[in-house]
Amino acid sequence: MNIKVLGTGCAKCIALEKKIRELVSQNSIDAEVTKVTDLQQIMSYGIMMTPGIVINEKVVSFGKIPKDSEILAWINGAK
Repeated sequence: MNIKVLGTGCAKCIALEKKIRELVSQNSIDAEVTKVTDLQQIMSYGIMMTPGIVINEKVVSFGKIPKDSEILAWINGAK
């Protein structure tokens, strides 16, 4: 599984990346978490507000920091 956090480096983007890495670790999820900061790459996903979450190349959230339960539901749904 591949999870991408889309963001240019704002406080929300950093917080979301940290949260996702913690959830993956705490729940023993086999996933590669990457941070995408390139604006062209971010725009290629069709989002205009960061932070964004992409799981297995599908945008699941953007413009907010979702609750832990939401993030885990998206990850489990992508398995």
